[in-house]
Amino acid sequence: MSLYRDQGIVLRTYKLGEADRIVVFCTRGHGKVRAVAKGVRKTRSRFGGRLEPTSHVELQLHRGRGELDVVTQAESVDRLRAVREDLVRLGKAMAMLEAVDRVGVDREPDGALYRILLGGLRTLNAGDSALVVPAFYLKLLAHDGVGPEVGVCASCGISDDLGAFDYSRGGVLCRGCRRGSPLMPEVLELMRMVLGGNLSAALEVAPSPATAEVERLATAALEHHLERRLRTTNAYIL
Repeated sequence: MSLYRDQGIVLRTYKLGEADRIVVFCTRGHGKVRAVAKGVRKTRSRFGGRLEPTSHVELQLHRGRGELDVVTQAESVDRLRAVREDLVRLGKAMAMLEAVDRVGVDREPDGALYRILLGGLRTLNAGDSALVVPAFYLKLLAHDGVGPEVGVCASCGISDDLGAFDYSRGGVLCRGCRRGSPLMPEVLELMRMVLGGNLSAALEVAPSPATAEVERLATAALEHHLERRLRTTNAYIL
């Protein structure tokens, strides 16, 4: 067994035996890591609440021979108090964690994915924007190389008269190629802001029918890419 250190964000946990937990991390340098936290369910556990979903921690782990490593140290880096103390924000954070858990690959280093998640959680901790989760989903799709086309028609390439969105066809469509969902100009503009480098301005937009539609389209696009429904997203929307 070899010892290594890394920073990670807890994506989820589940019970193992009488006192242990398996903790799934998105790490900065080792990709998605599954590790056993021994004795963590005991009242006097030395890890305390540092290994709960959304926790951002400095880790020391032993690499195991199988799929599971072993957590030997865990120290908090960011407490994200506003997220933990607000049920609405916590629900949104859990949606982010589930999406990264589905996108991430075990033991495949992906520093960009770690930074996207950490940035998303810190943004959510700083303020509960209407677009923080859909923007996060769109960024995940772009990170995977399958971000929707929002500049020109994904079918014929023209830039005028864009009036629909169909992720299965690649993104926005002109009226001549139209299929999928009708697209309001305000929705297209918000998606362009998110994917075009003006994310901070998009996050300042107040809740509206347009932000709700961006959320619906971004969620549907990510679910299409993953080929499965996202449980936490549908829960926090309800």
